[in-house]
Amino acid sequence: MAEKKEKAVKAPSESKSAKAPRAAAPKKAAAPRAKAAAAKAAPAPSKEDKAAKSVVEVKDPENKKVSEIHLHPEVFGVRVNEHLLYEAVKHYRAGGRRGTHMTKNRALVAGTGKKPWKQKGTGRARIGSVRNPLWRHGGTVFGPVPRDYSYSMPKKARAAALRSALSLRVNEGALRVVTGFPLDAPKTKLLKGLLERLGIAGKTTLVDHEPTDALVLSGRNLPGLHVVADTHLTVYDVLDCQNLLVSQAALDKLEERLTP
Repeated sequence: MAEKKEKAVKAPSESKSAKAPRAAAPKKAAAPRAKAAAAKAAPAPSKEDKAAKSVVEVKDPENKKVSEIHLHPEVFGVRVNEHLLYEAVKHYRAGGRRGTHMTKNRALVAGTGKKPWKQKGTGRARIGSVRNPLWRHGGTVFGPVPRDYSYSMPKKARAAALRSALSLRVNEGALRVVTGFPLDAPKTKLLKGLLERLGIAGKTTLVDHEPTDALVLSGRNLPGLHVVADTHLTVYDVLDCQNLLVSQAALDKLEERLTP
C-alpha cells in the first residue's frame, strides 16, 4: 500500500514539470522580435532634421525675406530643462511680490490696557485686557507682516534657464527675426501696422538691442505687446507670449552673452 501511495504522489509532479517548458518557451522568443520591430518603427532623428530647425528666416519690416541665419546650437538648440524653467519663473514672480501684507497684533489694535474686572469673585472668566486675541476686535496672533519675497538665483542657472526657454520657443516655431524696427516718432499706429505686415497676432514679446524711446512709447499702448531690451530679457518674458519677435542685433547679442 505504501508503494502505491508514493507512485500516486510522484506522478502529478513529473507531469507538471514536463509541461512547464513548453508553455514558457514562446514568451521568451517573442520579446526580442518586439524590440526589433519597435526600433525599426521609431528611427532616431537625423542631423538634417536638427539642422532644419536651427535655420531661421530674417525679414524686413515689409515682411520680405532678406536672408537666412543659422542659430547657435548651444543657445537655441539645447535640451529643455523643465524643472529649471519652473525655478526661473518662480524666482521672477517672487521678486515681483510687494509683500506689504500686515495684520495688527494686540499691541497695535485700539483699546485700553486696563483690566476689565477683578481676577476673582465675579463668576466670570479671568481676563487681563480687551485687546486679547480671544476677544472680538482683539489682536491677531502670528499674522502676516511685511517681508521681502525675493531671493537670489545662481547666475549660471539663470543663463541655462534662458537657453532652455529660447530652445523651447524655437522648437515650437514661435521665434521670428526682423532686421530692425525703424520708428522715427512715437506713433502706436506705425508699430501696429508693422506688426500686421509681419503677421504677428496675439501676445508678443518684442526684443531689441537698446530699444529707442519711440519704440518703447509706441508699444506701450498696444495690448498684449511687451517691449524689452535683450539685456533685460527673462525666462518669464520668453514663455509668457505667443510670438517672440527679435531684431537681428538683439539676436547676435543674445548668442554672444549666452554662449557657454
